[in-house]
Amino acid sequence: MKTIFKCILLFLLLTGSGAFAQQFKALLFTKTDGFHHESIQEGVTAMRTLAARNNFTIDWHENAAIFNDKALENYKVVIFLNTTGDILNADQQTAFEKFIKAGKGYVGIHSASDTEYDWPWYTRLVGMMFKIHPQQQTAYLKLEDGNFPGMERFPKKLVWTDEWYEYGERKADDLKILLSVDEKTYDPYAKWGEKEGKGMGSLHPIAWYHKYDGGRSFYTGLGHIPLTFSDPIFLDHLYGGIYWAATGKGL
Repeated sequence: MKTIFKCILLFLLLTGSGAFAQQFKALLFTKTDGFHHESIQEGVTAMRTLAARNNFTIDWHENAAIFNDKALENYKVVIFLNTTGDILNADQQTAFEKFIKAGKGYVGIHSASDTEYDWPWYTRLVGMMFKIHPQQQTAYLKLEDGNFPGMERFPKKLVWTDEWYEYGERKADDLKILLSVDEKTYDPYAKWGEKEGKGMGSLHPIAWYHKYDGGRSFYTGLGHIPLTFSDPIFLDHLYGGIYWAATGKGL
């Protein structure tokens, strides 16, 4: 009987929470201090679906108080989903910098590049910052680098409708470009008062990654339109970035 009891106990231990532990824990942050994207809600739903499908935990917050040393210790990656404006105070910025320097990851989606312009460390983390965009249009996406998690099913050329960001100068010189948008397939011209955009030329990056300050950074400019977050190819793209940023694996 004792042998049987020990076997049952061992089985319960092996099939308990430890055996089904999540791969990693992600912080999803959607605070805005400016334009609030309609697609945030769909993005949150998509992130929860990705977490359930890929065995990781996700916590959604809009309160920046979560950016403190103790709370951030629980996470491997922080995801800025369509954040805008000045969203972290000086202490919260310091905590986030420590988080990345500890070897952890950042994922920026769409208007994450329209966030914290006056924080030089963050602009280098993202890699390039939003400058302007024309009206939403259909264009061709081009695959620049398929050797990255989540890009396995991305075609070499894909027709796509989105809000095509034009970015300012590169803030980091080691960006590895994953996707670009072909400016010959849409009208990149935009003018907002004195600000004018004419496109970025023969290589218009729209998604990239790099290592930064001890950690990892992945950014995609896609994700303005709500239904984007139900597209399987885009979800693969997102999870690949999250997985790499959280673990450093997949290359």
